Amino acid sequence: MRVRQLSLGLALLALCLTSPLRAQTQAPLRTPDVIFVPTPPEVVDAMLKLAEVSGSDTVYDLGCGDGIIVATAAQKFGATAVGIDIDPQRVKEATDRIQKTGVTAKVKILNQDLFTTDISPATVVTLYLLPSLNQKLIPKLNKELKPGTRIVSQSFNMGDQNPPLKTIDVNGRSVYLWKTPLKETP
Repeated sequence: MRVRQLSLGLALLALCLTSPLRAQTQAPLRTPDVIFVPTPPEVVDAMLKLAEVSGSDTVYDLGCGDGIIVATAAQKFGATAVGIDIDPQRVKEATDRIQKTGVTAKVKILNQDLFTTDISPATVVTLYLLPSLNQKLIPKLNKELKPGTRIVSQSFNMGDQNPPLKTIDVNGRSVYLWKTPLKETP
């Protein structure tokens, strides 16, 4: 009887160690550059409308957090989308969201570093990062994205050398639009 209980206990332990819940306890690949702050749904809609997202687009959300932008891009706008986040907890939340909204066929969530992940398939890139990180991304955006790729950012700009093509206000939050190529700081 004890051998059977021990075997059952070891089997349960093995199951726990390999289950999806384990991702909750994994450490991020490195310390995230920003803290997670959710984007309100009305700002998400405004970002995607400003970028004129359609079913022919591939939206990449760099630092996707809970996945609201990529889920909305697929569900409301018909786009395919990729969310990238370095924090396993955010990846789990984003994965849960795309499953609940029924868009797993159109959305992929990656637990990767947005500075090293290939983003070349993107036709639209969404950001909610600090201005310094937006500016740090400029060389990558220019190198990997096709000219004319749309970039939208909530709250934070790309610095004085890259004035946005358009800015809108959504309940006190600025949403900015640019197209590649962007000017790089010398």
